[in-house]
Amino acid sequence: MQISQSPFGEFDGQPVELFTLENDNGMVVKITTYGGTVTSIMTPDKDGNVSDIVCGFDTLEGYFADEYKANSPYFGCIVGRYAARIKDGQFTVDGQQHQVATNDGPNHLHGGLRGFDKRVWSVAGTSEDEDSVSLSLTLKSEDGDESFPGNLNVTVHYQLTNDNELRIKYEAETDKASPVSLTNHTYFNLNGFSDKILDHVLQLGSDRYLVPDETNVPVGEEAAVEGTATDFTQPKRIGDAFTELPLGFEHFYAFDHSDGKLAKVAEVSEPTSGRKLEVMTTEPGTLFYTGRYTSDNLQRESGAKFGQFRAFCIETSKYPNGPNIEGAPRSVLRPGEKYNETTIYKISWA
Repeated sequence: MQISQSPFGEFDGQPVELFTLENDNGMVVKITTYGGTVTSIMTPDKDGNVSDIVCGFDTLEGYFADEYKANSPYFGCIVGRYAARIKDGQFTVDGQQHQVATNDGPNHLHGGLRGFDKRVWSVAGTSEDEDSVSLSLTLKSEDGDESFPGNLNVTVHYQLTNDNELRIKYEAETDKASPVSLTNHTYFNLNGFSDKILDHVLQLGSDRYLVPDETNVPVGEEAAVEGTATDFTQPKRIGDAFTELPLGFEHFYAFDHSDGKLAKVAEVSEPTSGRKLEVMTTEPGTLFYTGRYTSDNLQRESGAKFGQFRAFCIETSKYPNGPNIEGAPRSVLRPGEKYNETTIYKISWA
């Protein structure tokens, strides 16, 4: 196990660093302090061939290219202060209404115009032992930042283990009640971008999803997956659902566990490479997204082509629009409470 650091450029007059985490099995994860972004995950396949299995760039400039900024796919970053959409950019906490940026049509998306993905995070520390290497990043979001209330202090711990787990732990505290939902927006393709993701096989531990309104934001209605193309309660080829859903998935699935205990919620396998991704989380749900809006003109410097349906996200988080949905679990963080959530991405290639 080892972790190393190298310069990755400069943003807003601040140096940006790149950390490379390596385990003893040939898995390599690269994370930059710009946006806390996972830029690369390299693993072997069943035949020992090594490929990058996530969307990202090998230089900081890639995240500022005109095509990337215009498309804004949020490759690999930490999303906050609130992930996904908030209806009309409005919410009420303790009787006080707040208006945040409407940067996705009429709605708020992924923290606003300058969310946590567009900040340079501070390095709180690194660690290395026989079984894991870790990187801890911190960010202070001041009261009124993107019009959210409260001074919010956030720490994100990235840990790579010799069990091929990328463990992401989110911690936060606030001095005013505020909506908080943090997620990681990594896009995966287990065949290493040799093809689209349609032949990937998904099993997802959820029997329902949140129904979006005409502006693509949930407002409280839920729909059962049974008997529909959205049903992944048993392993199913993702592409089989595209007959009924030609635009693929941007569905938020709710889990039965909402008590904050860690549970396995998803498994994705890809037959050609033999790679498998297992997802465990404490979160109450996940957005399953298959890259409907990703530009076909985006690619890594190596030539690996990204684009529509060429990667998927399993973005574990609180409910989209949670502050406005009655009963949505843990959507508002209050003073004295500790935000403490974990998501694990475990990769195998036997």
